[in-house]
Amino acid sequence: MSNVPRELRYTKSHEWVRTLPDGTVEIGITDHAQHALGDLVFVEVPQAGRTVSAGEACAVVESVKAASDVYAPVAGEITAGNPDLAAAPETVNSDAYGKGWLMRLKPAAGALAAAALMPAAEYDKLLAEEG
Repeated sequence: MSNVPRELRYTKSHEWVRTLPDGTVEIGITDHAQHALGDLVFVEVPQAGRTVSAGEACAVVESVKAASDVYAPVAGEITAGNPDLAAAPETVNSDAYGKGWLMRLKPAAGALAAAALMPAAEYDKLLAEEG
């Protein structure tokens, strides 16, 4: 069973979203996604200042098996890409919901409310269906 923190929100494409106290959101890939990819060898995060649309590919995670796009769960402006992942991409494998965050984003007005984010229980069901 994958680790699915209850306080986060999730996407069908296996990103997680944490709302930070200042109203920005932190985004990463789920434990399920990092496990499916295997050991990460490269992570490309977006640059601060970039504006993204919901569903837009904005980061790349690459393992020995495959490279995968990471999609912005909500529209907004990137405030930070995780600089530590360039030197230590394996951090996503070891701490997907903590130090392995990929980007922080300031949601566009109303974007967070409009985002198709799932609570943990719904994400659990998605994982069970994908088996």
